[in-house]
Amino acid sequence: MAARPTQSTAPRVLVLEDSEAIRESVVDALADAGYVAGGRVDGSALEDLLDSFRPDLVVLDVMLPGGRDGFELIPVVREHGDAGIVMLTARDALPDRLRGLDSGADDYVIKPFLLDELLSRIAAVLRRRGRMPSAIQVGDLVLDPDAGIATRAGVVLDLSATELRLLGYLAAQRNRTVSKHQILGAVWGYEAYDPNLVEVYVSGLRRKLEAHGPRIVHTVRGLGYTLRPAT
Repeated sequence: MAARPTQSTAPRVLVLEDSEAIRESVVDALADAGYVAGGRVDGSALEDLLDSFRPDLVVLDVMLPGGRDGFELIPVVREHGDAGIVMLTARDALPDRLRGLDSGADDYVIKPFLLDELLSRIAAVLRRRGRMPSAIQVGDLVLDPDAGIATRAGVVLDLSATELRLLGYLAAQRNRTVSKHQILGAVWGYEAYDPNLVEVYVSGLRRKLEAHGPRIVHTVRGLGYTLRPAT
């Protein structure tokens, strides 16, 4: 199993996916977002793996090699802890989706998918299960989305609700570059269409952040924005 360890207090996510490209991209995205992430090509010896890795959530492909499909592995996961389950599959027929949810999955994501959408759904399941730490820390920035408070160098920042959502999204995607379109979808919803909206809010957020320290929200020319701790 490929594992990308981060902070020991971070949620642990196990990805069971037979496509190496998909598996590695999901594991990398999870690790970049601050999770402890591991991947496995199939469900062989899953019981031992669950006991040793102790995941908070399992991303479970339906079509797996090794004789047991994802539907059959749901009760195995349920019998070995309280991990959340997000199904990941190209089988988009309604009976398949209902079977997965009725069998105990928490969510069902259809391929092809956007990594940001999958990360958002994983975070939502972890929050519902009480397995997602409320506070996010990036350097001297501390954000508590549940309390609606962000501090920098110990100073409480005067942020609007939209600025808090924007900062929360950038902090959750720290060290990754996210496009204006991705930010629009995550912060305003995909009905929003004006990329200038992102520029205006990023500019305002920067002013408030940089009043108490060096720049941490950076523009990546032609690609979008990234938040990373000051060095």
